[in-house]
Amino acid sequence: MPKILVHVCCAPCFAAPYFQMKEKGFEVWAFWFNPNIHPYLEYQKRLDAFKKFIEKENIQVIYKDEYNLDEFLRKAAFREQERCRICYYDRLKYTAIVARKGNFDFFTSTLIYSKLQEHELIKDIGESLAKEYEIKFYYEDFRKLWQEGIEISKRLGMYRQQYCGCIYSERDRYLGKGSRGKSHL
Repeated sequence: MPKILVHVCCAPCFAAPYFQMKEKGFEVWAFWFNPNIHPYLEYQKRLDAFKKFIEKENIQVIYKDEYNLDEFLRKAAFREQERCRICYYDRLKYTAIVARKGNFDFFTSTLIYSKLQEHELIKDIGESLAKEYEIKFYYEDFRKLWQEGIEISKRLGMYRQQYCGCIYSERDRYLGKGSRGKSHL
């Protein structure tokens, strides 16, 4: 049974891919590392929902539970247009490192479940890190499970966030993509 470490951004994005990978015969482990999620109360809501799902399904989990607002902002400041690349890279890099140290066969991320993420960029970063850390990156276009994941998360009463995670995505979600620097009084 191949062992896979899945970086999990949130429980709703993990549910459908988890059940599918399990059905395909993977030994699925979850990895929580999300320094991009802000503000803190949002981070905590997502972490709590994740913990409930992990417990309910009895899933093995590894936590890198760090709320690093300052570090995230240092990396993204003046590079806001590249913030997703920076974020994908950080989360996938740590997933690859942990997978390698833990003797996993593969690593992947729930980021490839979302219709809103840049799949080719995630895939390119994952494959590059796979070579660097000598661990296979598992890519499957989980977007086909989008509706199923929504149904599962609603059925299980999961907290369902309204934006990707960073403060920039929160701004864009609530004020619109062209909102930078505009006053909304």
